[in-house]
Amino acid sequence: MKTYTLAELADQFKLTLENCHHPETVISGVGTLQNAGLGRVTFLENKSYLKYLQNTKASAVILSEQHKSNSNVPVLISKNPYVSYAKIAELFNHRSLPEAGIHSTAVIGKNCEIHESARIGAYCVVGDYCKIGPECCLYPHVTLYDEVILGNRVIIHSGAIIGSDGFGNAHTGTHWLKVPQLGRVVIGSDVEIGANTTIDRGAVEDTVIEDGVRLDNLIQVAHNVRIGAHTAIAACVAIAGSTKIGKYCLIGGATSISGHLEICDQVMIGGMSAVIKSIHQPGVYAGPPVAQKKMDWQKMTVRMRHLQDLFQRVENLEKKLRDENGHS
Repeated sequence: MKTYTLAELADQFKLTLENCHHPETVISGVGTLQNAGLGRVTFLENKSYLKYLQNTKASAVILSEQHKSNSNVPVLISKNPYVSYAKIAELFNHRSLPEAGIHSTAVIGKNCEIHESARIGAYCVVGDYCKIGPECCLYPHVTLYDEVILGNRVIIHSGAIIGSDGFGNAHTGTHWLKVPQLGRVVIGSDVEIGANTTIDRGAVEDTVIEDGVRLDNLIQVAHNVRIGAHTAIAACVAIAGSTKIGKYCLIGGATSISGHLEICDQVMIGGMSAVIKSIHQPGVYAGPPVAQKKMDWQKMTVRMRHLQDLFQRVENLEKKLRDENGHS
């Protein structure tokens, strides 16, 4: 097992080592503030975990300058502790990607272009005319329909389905008529797609996932959606068709986004929000009511039913006051 001293970690990742009498202390792994022991390095990013800092048994903590005085163990000071932790944790990541090549159980369609360095796992299905770039990794049971294009270093986790038909149906008056989905799915470089996420092909033009996007598990991306570079979307988000999401956005879990909307760059949306209008200004947005006691929720629900009546009564009173003032 590879080990590093605190001094080596500080030097390699340009961190400032303080409160340390033994820079040669050996680090053999990472851990949490609560459970890390000797030989482990941990980190503090979220202020809600400050309560664990003073009692941590870790050999060192990665944190920002403002929190160093709260630590009783050596600290590695970073401008972005979570990023520094990610880089250090990678040193101890012993789970390697599958070997380059196509697994014997994978099914590959006709006229595909698959780079020799790509990794196609067991029981993957790759449709006709797909293009898979260098160092891509498809974990077992990934399905690419026809004409899916992957850039470089794309990682797709098990169960994901890319390029299935979008939900296109026209009603004739008596029954539904399927609308052909003629576009593709085009995915840029350095994208990661979580397990069981689905991305529909475009109806006419392409569905596009730009460079550096991160999609969590169980996300639905409908036809003709475009997701801007370096946007990250948490699990169970549903994005309806033809919506455009900008660059560097963060979208919380279980958020639902209506179709044909535009969300500009650098928007943060809280989990379980319902986005039904376009967002044209960067910032933080949130939609749902917070969890509350059932009795309080029931009272609020009953009152909500009477809001229209209350509004009408107030409007009538205002009209009456205007009429009286007009005649006085």
